[in-house]
Amino acid sequence: GGGLFGKKGLSIGDIGKNNTEKQTAVTSVGFPINPYLWRGSLDTVSFMPLVSADPMAGIIITDWYTDQNNIKQRCKLNIFIRGVELKTDNLKVNSFCQTLNDNNNWIDEKVSGENNIKIENAILNKAKKIRLSQS
Repeated sequence: GGGLFGKKGLSIGDIGKNNTEKQTAVTSVGFPINPYLWRGSLDTVSFMPLVSADPMAGIIITDWYTDQNNIKQRCKLNIFIRGVELKTDNLKVNSFCQTLNDNNNWIDEKVSGENNIKIENAILNKAKKIRLSQS
């Protein structure tokens, strides 16, 4: 609960690899990326302002987001979707966070790789739910 990363991690079950899914991604939507990962990514970060969202390149870049419970920290995300299959290897999240110091300067924080994995898992879970709801 709360904030960008929450207090507990998310897990995801095995995601199958099949050619039907690959064809669905290419032929029905026309994206060179998996449409479920794309929609899942947008839904997962819908609370954050977007700077750029390019479905052909599979790149989503958010603007800085500040949670109301911690106004001295802000974070942004870069999300990359690299393929047409709904699998972990086709999704990469890079997060960046900064803290406001006493001189009103934003100082970069070191972000744990675990936080990026939590966001990736949230996106993958959302993508799976979207795919199942359309079956």
